[in-house]
Amino acid sequence: MTERKAAVLVAGSWGTALASVLADNGLNVFLWSRNKEQVAEINEKRVNGRFLPETRLPEGIYATNDMQEALEGAEAVVIAATSASMREVARNASPYISQETLVIHATKGFEAETLLPMTAVLASELPQVEPGRIVVLSGPSHAEEVAARSPTTVVVAADDTGSREHAQDLFINSYFRVYTNPDVVGVEIGGALKNIIALGAGLSDGLGFGDNAKAALLTRGLAEIARLGTELGADPLTFAGLSGVGDLVVTCTSKHSRNWRAGYQLAQGQSPEEVQRSMGMVVEGIRTTKAAHLLAQKHGVEMPITRELHAVLFEGKSPRAAVEDLMGRGRTHEIEEVARTPIGPLQRKKV
Repeated sequence: MTERKAAVLVAGSWGTALASVLADNGLNVFLWSRNKEQVAEINEKRVNGRFLPETRLPEGIYATNDMQEALEGAEAVVIAATSASMREVARNASPYISQETLVIHATKGFEAETLLPMTAVLASELPQVEPGRIVVLSGPSHAEEVAARSPTTVVVAADDTGSREHAQDLFINSYFRVYTNPDVVGVEIGGALKNIIALGAGLSDGLGFGDNAKAALLTRGLAEIARLGTELGADPLTFAGLSGVGDLVVTCTSKHSRNWRAGYQLAQGQSPEEVQRSMGMVVEGIRTTKAAHLLAQKHGVEMPITRELHAVLFEGKSPRAAVEDLMGRGRTHEIEEVARTPIGPLQRKKV
């Protein structure tokens, strides 16, 4: 029987966790990293000490810093780079990716300079791959729990039915359940924007507010996500699923969420720069807040939570003043406001 090969770029926490799932499913997984010390540690000690220090990695994972070695002969490549580095990684990988290669990305964010989602960035750098065959993987999934084989459910989306079903077949197993969805825009928007609301949830907790405040933040945050998403062409029902409310809940309530931790630290008086330095890892929600704020302005979409977080992160506004301004907004009617978000009328028809 021919051995099956997959490549994963890069060896952060999420890339390493996804590589473990693929290895558990019997694939030979080549995990690419620029860092030679990290490559040696993975191959010799079976651990990624910086990102997943408590997880022993399956034997089916082989780390390499040679992009060509990682990609040649792979039936699928999973790209889990940060949004800031996605274009560079894709450009370097392009010579070794054929038109038959299944391309899956697992990054939740926008490109800050162009405001493009990751599928569009990949399509521009991988012209040999039909854009409709580029798959996005998203949903409520902390890397630490996936690596520990805790039950997890995600969604994969692509325009092409065969590609999303191929991705589903590659990943699905007894602890990692995978659903398919044709709504690429909705899945990407939900996965990216929930990081903004998670920053707000951490900020709320850091200020000492209670569960009432967090429940309101999640609910109104979901309305913001749906407003922008549907304006950009998403199916409103997607936001009631795994990449919408599912990912929102897990990211806003978990100790594993670096976006929640970043918001909490902001509330303690740290600057955005200090927060990112102390994390030692990328906080996607900070970049996404800037991109979403610009998109909201461009498309005339009301996003008050995003606007106030943008003021905290980039305009020097205090977290407490931002909360006071949110609470002091003019009166509105919840049902009328939801009705403007297409998701409202669809839900009412089902009642």
